[in-house]
Amino acid sequence: MFDLKRYSNNNQSQWDEFVPLGNNGTLFHLREFINYHPDGRFKDHSLLIEKKGKLFSVFPAAAKDINGKKYLVSHPGTSIGSFVLPEHLAIVDAMSLVETLVMYAKENEFNGIRITLPPTLYQKRLSNYMDFALFKHGFTYTKRDITSILFLENSIEENLKKFRSSHRRAIRSAQGKGVVVNQSDDFESFYKILEKNLSIRHGVSPTHTLSELIEIKRRFPEKINLFGAFIQNEMVAGVVNFAVNNHVILAFYISHDESFQEYRSVNLLFYSIFDWAIKQNFKIYDFGTFTVNEEPNYGLGRFKENFGASGIFRDTVELNLR
Repeated sequence: MFDLKRYSNNNQSQWDEFVPLGNNGTLFHLREFINYHPDGRFKDHSLLIEKKGKLFSVFPAAAKDINGKKYLVSHPGTSIGSFVLPEHLAIVDAMSLVETLVMYAKENEFNGIRITLPPTLYQKRLSNYMDFALFKHGFTYTKRDITSILFLENSIEENLKKFRSSHRRAIRSAQGKGVVVNQSDDFESFYKILEKNLSIRHGVSPTHTLSELIEIKRRFPEKINLFGAFIQNEMVAGVVNFAVNNHVILAFYISHDESFQEYRSVNLLFYSIFDWAIKQNFKIYDFGTFTVNEEPNYGLGRFKENFGASGIFRDTVELNLR
């Protein structure tokens, strides 16, 4: 029923025109996003899937060695992957699509398939057909993280009602102490805060280098923004947001200078971001995960819950073929 072919650079326009039309297409599925990575960093093995000669789905992927075995994986250069699917996907197509992928992987001597799924609420029209099809073909969960989702109401006043009283007080406190929140292009100042925080707290570096982050912003000036909290014109906290699609916005980086903790600037930051996002007609704010290796950071989870957020799965599934 389906024909699969390898992606080449000649397909970029066709691919990127298709992604926004899909039910679950995101910024991370776009070749313009994936291609910020330098050539040779990954062994790209992305696929275009056609039905009766027409593009039906795309599957950003790479070949990767995992414990000495060759796997077909969701593209490692993105946070989420899987198939970009039509809005009106039929169950028979979902089943056939997975079957075709499994057959392709076997024919190309892959030892397994690993897919990072977009959260369900990233879809325009909710459907678990693909989850069911993966399950029926033997895929199992290898990782289940929790991401914090906040539903955005029609006004910031309505969202404010969801906040715990402690968060509302923190916002008033930040305003009273002179914290000012603005959109900013000063990624360098934010990156210094981010690097320091990640090093102290987790002993790691940011996912992106500063130059990569600036390059992504250049490629997607309308989809990437930085909100900064300032005290006397000095940035003390910031959030880098990615507009995942037309209804979901994701906090990709959140960081603050702990020496200014008493100002409660992060609370005011998110209040201001929600206000902006509502006016831009976004419906969901994704705070990102608060689990590390499936272990919850309870303090971080509670901080997000106090804005009215709740948790949904961000899953990775796998099928061993040999």
